[in-house]
Amino acid sequence: MSLIINSPYLCPTQHWIDGEGGQLAIKPERRPASYEVFDARNHTKRTEVLALVNSIRARVDAWRAADWPGITIITRKLLEHWHARTGELLASVDKTPEPPYPFYFCQLEAIETLIWWIEGAAAYKQGIAIPGDGGPWPRLCNKMATGAGKTTLMAMIITWQVLNALTYPKRRKDFSRAVLIVTPGLTVKERLQVLLPRAGSYYDSFNLCPSEALRQKLNQAEVLIENWHTLMPLKEADRSVVKKGRESDEAYTRRVLGKLSQYKDLIVINDEAHHAYRKPAELKISKQRAAEQGIDLDEATRWIEGLDRIHETRRIQRCFDLSATPFAPTGKKSTDTALFDWIISDFGLNDAIEAGLVKTPRVVVRDDALPDAKTLRSKLYHLYRDPSVAEDLNRAKAEPHEALPKLVQDAYTLLGADWRDTRRQWRDAGHVSPPVMLTVCNRTETAARIEHSFNQGDAHWPELQAPTRTLRVDSKVLDKAEVGETATADKDYETRLRAIIAAADLPDTRRQQLLALKKEELLREIVDSVGKPGAAGQDLQNVISVAMLSEGWDAKNVTHIMGLRAFTSQLLCEQVVGRGLRRVSYDTDANGLFLPEYVNVFGVPLSISETGDGGDPPPPPKPTTQIEVIPERAHLEIRWPNVLRIESVVTPQLTIDWDQVAPLVLDPASTPISAELAPALGGATDMGKVTAIDLEQLPDGFRLQRLMFQATRKACAELRHGFSGTPDYLAVQLVRIIEAFLRSDRLRIPSRFHSDPLRRRILIALNIDLLVQHLLSQVREQNTEQLTPVFDEEDPIGATSQMRTWYTSKPCFPTQKSQISHLVGDSAWEGHAANVLESRDEVIAYAKNDHLGFQIYYLWAGSRRRYVPDFLIRLANGQQLALEIKGTDSPQNQAKREALSEWVSAINSSGGFGHWAWDVAFQPSEVQDIITKHAEAR
Repeated sequence: MSLIINSPYLCPTQHWIDGEGGQLAIKPERRPASYEVFDARNHTKRTEVLALVNSIRARVDAWRAADWPGITIITRKLLEHWHARTGELLASVDKTPEPPYPFYFCQLEAIETLIWWIEGAAAYKQGIAIPGDGGPWPRLCNKMATGAGKTTLMAMIITWQVLNALTYPKRRKDFSRAVLIVTPGLTVKERLQVLLPRAGSYYDSFNLCPSEALRQKLNQAEVLIENWHTLMPLKEADRSVVKKGRESDEAYTRRVLGKLSQYKDLIVINDEAHHAYRKPAELKISKQRAAEQGIDLDEATRWIEGLDRIHETRRIQRCFDLSATPFAPTGKKSTDTALFDWIISDFGLNDAIEAGLVKTPRVVVRDDALPDAKTLRSKLYHLYRDPSVAEDLNRAKAEPHEALPKLVQDAYTLLGADWRDTRRQWRDAGHVSPPVMLTVCNRTETAARIEHSFNQGDAHWPELQAPTRTLRVDSKVLDKAEVGETATADKDYETRLRAIIAAADLPDTRRQQLLALKKEELLREIVDSVGKPGAAGQDLQNVISVAMLSEGWDAKNVTHIMGLRAFTSQLLCEQVVGRGLRRVSYDTDANGLFLPEYVNVFGVPLSISETGDGGDPPPPPKPTTQIEVIPERAHLEIRWPNVLRIESVVTPQLTIDWDQVAPLVLDPASTPISAELAPALGGATDMGKVTAIDLEQLPDGFRLQRLMFQATRKACAELRHGFSGTPDYLAVQLVRIIEAFLRSDRLRIPSRFHSDPLRRRILIALNIDLLVQHLLSQVREQNTEQLTPVFDEEDPIGATSQMRTWYTSKPCFPTQKSQISHLVGDSAWEGHAANVLESRDEVIAYAKNDHLGFQIYYLWAGSRRRYVPDFLIRLANGQQLALEIKGTDSPQNQAKREALSEWVSAINSSGGFGHWAWDVAFQPSEVQDIITKHAEAR
């Protein structure tokens, strides 16, 4: 039996209720807006109804049925466009939707509710009053479960607000083009970069604008995304010669908002808004009780105080709050928390489970040992409730090597057995990353003991005895990483992090980049990329954390959760389990319902769960429909520069007259590459105990890329003082010159024995200074006019290895010469082209330009457009080819090709990115000829 009973794209029509005999039963109506208060200590549960939300739902339903009276023309276009794709899907419910996916019902209802309150006709709002938080600026909250698509909703809010503000500039009380997004940490901040109106953003991914003209207009949005720590006041120096006093509100606003400070009537979007509440003066709550409820009082206070100061100088027109758990502390002795009063829409965890938006959590309902004496539940349901477990895990000075309580060990053995079976199924299905077991602990000592248990072989299952696949998240280090600060020294912990990276199946260049990071940056990189192929955390299978990790953690492969802390409220349970609720795939059944996925939970007394038998293990992504990067094919990676525009500029250019460059002969007889050592005493040596040092046994130290880097560094040091260009441009040109020399016949070694590639590279390394001086004697500088690309500073290099995993139900077939696992057949022509590329020996690697982000900007009809060539190809002669497949031609397609030609010329002129070419096939038969033509070039 599956708990998924509603379509994700339609208003829920039924919900589960407690039936007779403790069994679940279906009630044929939508679940009323409500939340559950579950007291784990007293084992009681009650339901609190959200009367205001239920009233608003009825008003919005009637307003929608009347065709949204009162809205602007722009808003109507948006709503019609957003609803259109859902209508297309419902016409064929047996088909799994393709990206861009239709909007979930909860997303459409949330944005419609906001629009209803701000734009809707007054008749539909009569008698409705939305309370505030006691502050001077209004707040509206959308309560949405984890996995329900809050980020997409933010993009919809921005699209609606900005396009209306630009179209109706006098309606400043309703709309604004200036948007401040406040997040609880750097992890979430980085996740939300997709909300900046640039190429590859959610506005493009989800096709939010109904026309290209409106999409171009949306580029005028002013969006600032900041961590809440930016709202902290400046720290005054303890000792200062000049007393400057407190930072003024105006200075504070300019510092926090930057370029956004030139605007007034801002809108604010608080992501994870349960961190931001106005603490009432009468609230009495200790830091300990706040910590038990997962609340940071200082964070909440500073967040709101900062927004108040901005309101004083620029006016906050309105604040949109988004959160799965928008609770604030009550200060009472009980563990109850209160929902925000300004919630206007609600799609909670129960609703999300019934619509299949998230995994279904499964908790322990019974076992074959003695149950808890008070509740008669399995002790595995709430492990920390057992007195022996709580007493043992609460010891402040427990050493890492101390054994865990027996009940905890038994729990890991049981949960580990299920994890092993899931791991086997995932491997058989061809999934790259393993399923993840997540443990949430009560204190750092407990986390250290669990880590020791797994890493030192105390765990029962050998597969879990994997130190380089086990990560203990040091909360102090992670907290520092979330605010961009440096953590205190902990060499042992840093060593374990670097061991994880060293053992990961990653390309060597990527591994070196990660190992160069500081430990707090490295930890955040690992935590943020759990389960993501080709990333730092791809091989992790065991994550141990104190608290609940940071919001924004979107690992989809969490299949097992162990809770080893006190859970004093249902809020905490939802927050912990929420870390494992993100779905792996979005396949649907014949009725258009999502196929169920599960996360198995020990120790977290969650009242919302799958409590019956049945249900399959969490399904891995289907290999035939999951489009992903294959890490083992790093040699097939295709890279390209991300260019914002092409400029014609005069630049200093290094030239070399190759005809004047004499051959450079390296004499092996004067360059030792091995040596033998023997023990010596009094001038005599023991030749029976000779040991050798042989550089040939160290091939990694003499890679060609490393030699080129060393030679370039030495050449830059010689020329940088006299070169009129930038150091980076100097290095790019020197790389090209040195690479050409090393591949030429001007570098000679008169020894067949030393012509072996490795011995040749060793001789070059040991004569690197001689080589550099030989080349520089013929290098000259001159000014040239050329096309120069202006690179995207935030994302200068694109690569096939950076493609995010995505899913499709379109016809596709596995690739052999591409770093991307499959080629999706959008047309027969593209399928034919792929067959040609796979079969031709001249093709080393290729990739269909689908979800890669390679694009070229061009002008058409007075506006800036984006052009996406169909294929990127690397040929055996080193040439990179951008290939377009076109059945017909048009003036706009000609403009695209002119832009592509200019792009290729500029990239080839700048150097450092290999040699590029472009071509277009108007007939399928031309693909073979195009490959032949470019394979014979140069």
